[in-house]
Amino acid sequence: MESWLTPLYDAAGMRAADSWAIDEQGVPSLELMEAAGSALAEGARDRAAPGPIRVVCGKGNNGGDGLVAARRLLEWGFEVEALLLWPSDELSPDAAASLRRFEGPVREVTADQIASVLNGAGAVIDAIFGTGFEGAPRDPAAAAIKAINAEDTPVIATDVSSGVNASSAEVEGEAVAADLTVTFHAPKIGHWVAPGKWFAGELRVAEIGIPPSAPSQPAAGLIGDAALSLLPRRGRRSTKFTSGQVLVVGGSRGLTGAVCMSAQAAIRAGAGYATVAVPAELEPIFESKLTEVMSLACPGPGKMLGPEAAERILEAAERARAVVLGPGLGRAEESFELARAIVSRLEAPLVLDADGLNALAGHLGPLQARSTPAVVTPHAGELARLIESDSDHVAAHRVACAQGAATATGAVVVLKGDDTLVVEADGEERLAVNGLSASALATAGTGDVLSGMIAALIARGLEPFEAACAAVHAHSRAGLIAAARVGAAESVIAGDVIEAIPEALG
Repeated sequence: MESWLTPLYDAAGMRAADSWAIDEQGVPSLELMEAAGSALAEGARDRAAPGPIRVVCGKGNNGGDGLVAARRLLEWGFEVEALLLWPSDELSPDAAASLRRFEGPVREVTADQIASVLNGAGAVIDAIFGTGFEGAPRDPAAAAIKAINAEDTPVIATDVSSGVNASSAEVEGEAVAADLTVTFHAPKIGHWVAPGKWFAGELRVAEIGIPPSAPSQPAAGLIGDAALSLLPRRGRRSTKFTSGQVLVVGGSRGLTGAVCMSAQAAIRAGAGYATVAVPAELEPIFESKLTEVMSLACPGPGKMLGPEAAERILEAAERARAVVLGPGLGRAEESFELARAIVSRLEAPLVLDADGLNALAGHLGPLQARSTPAVVTPHAGELARLIESDSDHVAAHRVACAQGAATATGAVVVLKGDDTLVVEADGEERLAVNGLSASALATAGTGDVLSGMIAALIARGLEPFEAACAAVHAHSRAGLIAAARVGAAESVIAGDVIEAIPEALG
């Protein structure tokens, strides 16, 4: 795991860390459970409203964590009741040991009883399933999850909300909508990737006694401010040439703004200079809109680019350190033909966005044929078209779809969203998740800004995975800064985000 990423684990990684601590370091498993349950109890104490705290327990070790929490809360003077969804003789050995130590009320409840039993609780602790859960919950767990969600009371999840797959973040059925999740040792993929992240609430990571030197490998990394330390800085001998040129290819009637925003973002993100390759009939518009950016008039059928522009664009790309293809390109078949014709021939690193992606839907050959790096930056709908799926499927299986697209194309995939994913599958497989939420970015044009930023950081010398991660984080920071400047996230426009890039990169 890169030092500038915060480790995120999957179920296998956590099992390996637990086993290493218990089997090789001699840490008693009940000692780990005691620490986990105590941290869980502290979370419940902080969130509980007046009324009894009810702990809904599964039969595995998550149920044992819940029983430890119940004992601690009872010791602190809370009214507590432990609810067992399965008979006590089905508990795991450690959970059974924790049950024997709990001296408060315990009730075995059926699927039909759980809703009435939870009524009036001051807080509910979800201790049904742990990080190893897969699939869709079945009764009595499904009924319990539904009943927990129906209660207007604070809900504290143990390790991961029951119903969420900690490894993939997928939710196939009912899942607990927690107000607080107390997770153990390290955060999991399911806490940070949608749809699982929508069920986590506030996330609190508790150390439970697993030594920090545990050899298990994280499955992903969370992108934070440390990614910005990767950026090369200009020195006294720097020139516009050493800072790198970005070429942005696109534009069509009604879609000139996308090219402008991508190019302006590139120079704000530190590219030495930028050029836009645009339809000849529209070049006067770009000349008037762009002061610091050069323009290249390209032949085409009217106010769009077509195959006849290919050689002119390829010649211009020879001087570029990165190329952005797609902003404002439009969906005319002639423009799609151009994109397919040049994708495999562009020798500079390529950032493919917007209609550049749509041009390759069902035509991945040019992308697969590239000998130099490419980054694709789809939202869910664009990725669905690219891999010939549908957007609902992508939204439900974001990690799997992004990884599949990275494998199929050989490109670094930047799947945009509140949890933007950066995936590389060519050679070393890497998965990074944006850790900074910026709702201000939910507006037209911010994707064009991101593509320009990624290209600029590649032009400045970062390899594509690093550039994508750093740009994604800086892009979110810029969204937050822009929202603070204008006063409301809903009022931010893409131009505000561009103006915030210098501060975001600081």
